Amino acid sequence: MNYFITGGSGFIGTHLTNLLKEVYPQSNIYNLDIVENSQNGKAIYIYCDVRTTINLNNVEITPDDVIFNFAAVHRTPGHTDHEYFETNIRGAENVCAFAERYGIKKIVFTSSIAPYGAAEDLKEETTLPTPNTPYGISKLVAEKIHAVWQAKDIQERQLTIVRPGVVFGKGENGNFTRLYWGIRGHKFMYPSRKDTIKACIYVKELVRFMLYKLEHHEQGVELYNCTFEPAYAIEQIVETMKKVTGMKRTVPLIPAWILMPAAVIVGCLGAPMGICPARVKKLMISTNICGKKLSDSGYKFHYTFEEAIADWSKDNDNQYLK
Repeated sequence: MNYFITGGSGFIGTHLTNLLKEVYPQSNIYNLDIVENSQNGKAIYIYCDVRTTINLNNVEITPDDVIFNFAAVHRTPGHTDHEYFETNIRGAENVCAFAERYGIKKIVFTSSIAPYGAAEDLKEETTLPTPNTPYGISKLVAEKIHAVWQAKDIQERQLTIVRPGVVFGKGENGNFTRLYWGIRGHKFMYPSRKDTIKACIYVKELVRFMLYKLEHHEQGVELYNCTFEPAYAIEQIVETMKKVTGMKRTVPLIPAWILMPAAVIVGCLGAPMGICPARVKKLMISTNICGKKLSDSGYKFHYTFEEAIADWSKDNDNQYLK
C-alpha cells in the first residue's frame, strides 16, 4: 500500500511520515514536494509541484492508496495574494485530478481555521465560514474542490478535512516557537490582554487523529476542527511553557495604544522575531475554535497540553522548544 504526502517535507508531513513508518513499516511512503527530504530513508522523495499536473513515473499506484494533501502556501502575512490562490487552489485541483486518474478513494486534506475569519465568537464546524484573508479564502475554495471530488462517487470516496488550530511541536518554527523564545529572551509581553483564546493542537496528536479517521470514517465527507477542548487562553499557554521548561519570567501586559505604534516602528527596522503590525494584530484576536466534535469522535488524546509541551521539549533534549 502507498501513502502519498503532498508537502511531505514540511512540519506536519515530517511527523506524519514518522508515524506511518512506525505503524505501517512495510508501506511505501512517497513525499511529493518541491523541497527534497527523504526523512532519513523513511520516505521516497519525488519532486512534485502541485501547481502543475501530477505525473508519477515508475510508481505502481492502486485504488487502495491514500493521499494526504498538505501542500500549501500558508504563512500569513508573508506572501502576495496570488501565491495563496495559485498554490492552494490549483494544487487542490491537481491533487484531486491525480486521485481521479488512478481511482484513489481516500484523501485527507489539511485545511485551516482561517476560513472562519477573524472574530471572537466560538467557531464550530457548522459555523458559516467568512474568510477575510487571501489565505482563508484559498483554503475554503480548496475544501470545496476536494468535496466536489468526493461527490462524484459518494459511496466509494472518503474525504477527511481537518481544520487545525495552531499546530506546535518539533520543527514548527512558527507561532509557538516565537512565543517560547520571546518569553525566554524577555521580549514577549501580553498584547493588551491575557485572556485571548488561541486554539492549538500538538502535531503528534494531529497526525494520530488523521490515521484514526482513516480507520473510523463514518460518512463520505467529514470535517473536524482539530484543537484541544476547551481551547486555551494565551496566559495558560505561557504559564505552561514556563512551568515545563523551568523559565522564571514575569510576563508584563502592554496596552494596545502603546503596542501597535511600537510594532510599526519595529517593523520598519526589519521585523526582528517576526514582529510587525499585522502579526501583532493577530495576537490580539482570539482563535476561539470548538474542538468538541473531535473530543466526541471516539479518538482518545495521547497527551494533555502540559504533556505535549513536555514531549516537545524532550524531542529537543530538554534544552529548548524549537
